[in-house]
Amino acid sequence: MRRAFETASTLRVNIERVVLGKPELVRSLVVAMLAGDHVLLEDVPGVGKTLAAKALARSLEGVFNRLQFTPDLLPSDITGSMIYRSDTRDFEFSRGPVFANVVLADEINRAPPRTQSALLEAMSEGQVSVEGTTYPLPKPFIVVATQNPFEFDGTYTLPESQMDRFLMRASIGYPTREVERDVLRTHRLGEPVNQLQPVVSIDDVCHAQASVRQVRFDPALVEYLLEIVDTTRRSAGIQVGVSTRGALSYYRGCQARAVTEGRDYVTPDDVKSLAVPILAHRIVPESVLGVTSRGQVEKRIRDLVEQLVVPV
Repeated sequence: MRRAFETASTLRVNIERVVLGKPELVRSLVVAMLAGDHVLLEDVPGVGKTLAAKALARSLEGVFNRLQFTPDLLPSDITGSMIYRSDTRDFEFSRGPVFANVVLADEINRAPPRTQSALLEAMSEGQVSVEGTTYPLPKPFIVVATQNPFEFDGTYTLPESQMDRFLMRASIGYPTREVERDVLRTHRLGEPVNQLQPVVSIDDVCHAQASVRQVRFDPALVEYLLEIVDTTRRSAGIQVGVSTRGALSYYRGCQARAVTEGRDYVTPDDVKSLAVPILAHRIVPESVLGVTSRGQVEKRIRDLVEQLVVPV
């Protein structure tokens, strides 16, 4: 477990060299990596969403690919396709950019649903199926997607099935005046993220992911987690609650957060602190009851959690 904690700490320190003043965002990226899951960064343009994804990728000794999602992007542009080789007179699979350890899906909501769906199998099962053949993706594999929640022209809303594939949804927000001053200073001579060097090997990440699954989860806390999940299914104002896949992601996220804190056991704080980032984007609100905006949904989740008794 110590090695896993050192891996998480090393990643956080390296990423925070360029992602300034956003420790919770950095923690979210590291938690997702340790949990073997994916992150959706949703915020206005220019606050560092792409920078954060690049910083994570450059901190690993792995392969990083960036996909700029556009309306004319095809599924094969993501997964790859069969091409004819004249020398062998046969078809050969040409791997797409999804075959990487970290994939940045930039402005994911600008591609049509058919193209977005090309990521579903990859994000859920770590594989790609083309022409009846299944190709495993490299491990570790994480998708960091970005989107602007305030721009709707030329965009396509992500379906609930795809939102459910993301471990968590995170925002960055505007920096403080002090942090923004540091950003101007550090960018004076170029882009600092381009100077980052890998600090963690693929073996280190795989070991940390295996360690996460060994983190102890007290039965009372499991019941607490399930009660939170079940409450989202019975609460007024929520049309569709958290799925079983969401509950499993919640469980794994709590284990990963414990590792980032140097613990081999989950605490109530792990469960409470991850309720909003892991659950809020998985529920479908009933607009007729006035729960429509992201802020209102997140407030509803916080209220539900506060109403439940925390196990001692």
